[in-house]
Amino acid sequence: MSAPGWCRKCLSPVAAEDPACRACGARHAVRHPELDTLSIAHIDCDAFYAAIEKRDDPSLEHKPVIVGGGRRGVVATCCYVARLYGVRSAMPMFKALKACPDAVVVRPRMSLYVAEGKRIREMMEAVTPLVEPLSIDEAFIDLSGTARLHGAPPALTLLRLQRAIRDSVGVTVSVGLSFNKFLAKTASELDKPNGFAAIGRAEAPDFLKALKVSAVFGVGPATARRLEADGLKTLADVLARPERELVARHGETGWRLLKLARGEDARPVNPDRERKSVSAETTFEDDIASKAVLKDRLWPLCLKIADRMKAQGVAGRVVTLKLKTGRFKSITRRRTLHDPAQLADTLFRQACAMLDAEPEGERYRLIGAGYSDLEPAAGDAGDLADPGALRRAAAERAMDAARARFGTSAVIKGRMLGRDGA
Repeated sequence: MSAPGWCRKCLSPVAAEDPACRACGARHAVRHPELDTLSIAHIDCDAFYAAIEKRDDPSLEHKPVIVGGGRRGVVATCCYVARLYGVRSAMPMFKALKACPDAVVVRPRMSLYVAEGKRIREMMEAVTPLVEPLSIDEAFIDLSGTARLHGAPPALTLLRLQRAIRDSVGVTVSVGLSFNKFLAKTASELDKPNGFAAIGRAEAPDFLKALKVSAVFGVGPATARRLEADGLKTLADVLARPERELVARHGETGWRLLKLARGEDARPVNPDRERKSVSAETTFEDDIASKAVLKDRLWPLCLKIADRMKAQGVAGRVVTLKLKTGRFKSITRRRTLHDPAQLADTLFRQACAMLDAEPEGERYRLIGAGYSDLEPAAGDAGDLADPGALRRAAAERAMDAARARFGTSAVIKGRMLGRDGA
């Protein structure tokens, strides 16, 4: 027997015995026996950047669209039409265009995507204050205890929110509903795009046994290969192993997988979840071997990161340098600072020192940098063990004021902060 639910077209209740909605006749309903008791949701915008581009240019509606850099860049995201050709996020652009030569490539408009993501987040927060953003286009939300406020169970409130986002912002979102965050995020991948899926307590054990370890959020390709090589292809395989063996062979990953295989995830939806890092990177049109040129490309990234750090009022204790060679080998270097910092000058100097330690002659296609291990900013001197830090901090603040008054052209002068001067 079918379960009761809600009509996707008119949002009217649909009884278990009704094959179609009595109010509008539509046969597309969200049904689940536990629909009125589940309250943890994951909301994910569908191919968000590409959806915004198609919204703003209707001529792109039925075309394969890739949002990303030039020939040497990578795919930021792509629409579902492009995905039919095998195009995926983070794929090198030349591979994406080889797979889909007729794709329309659009340069990212990040400021617009951020603004529209903020609009969607505000719509979520109007429904419940328990919103935990994961990125600009996805978030967990907890609707526990909101039924009286909205006059509806969480499932219907989510359906209304899904429709409001589509009508107001012009993009679709997919919703996963369950009793914890892991299963909510897993559910949101089951019915895309513009989908709505639920995983209840009764079905969770059987559902999880069939889930591949590679489909578990947080398990990357390399980890999945290691697990599969050890015979752990599904969560049923994980459940069949003794706990002590899993932890001994796979450490924290083994322990986490076992808990998830049991359907256990006690993490609350936390609207105050602290951001762990602030970073930026750029991919070059052509590979670069000159470290002087790499440093010139690095400086604007450091300015961008420092601006974000200052706006958020945070400082970082760890500086990271990221490189990718022309052969697509990724290199990550880290340094812990004597004092937490937020300045472009400190980030640039530390990243340059790590870059200088790399072998000569290598060609790179990408460079990036960032601060991590963040905490509230208490000052702006950077490394207090450096006698020139205070002077350069004052100079950077003066540069910030100049850029605020005269525009980004003042950034050019700021490059001198990265050199040892008088």
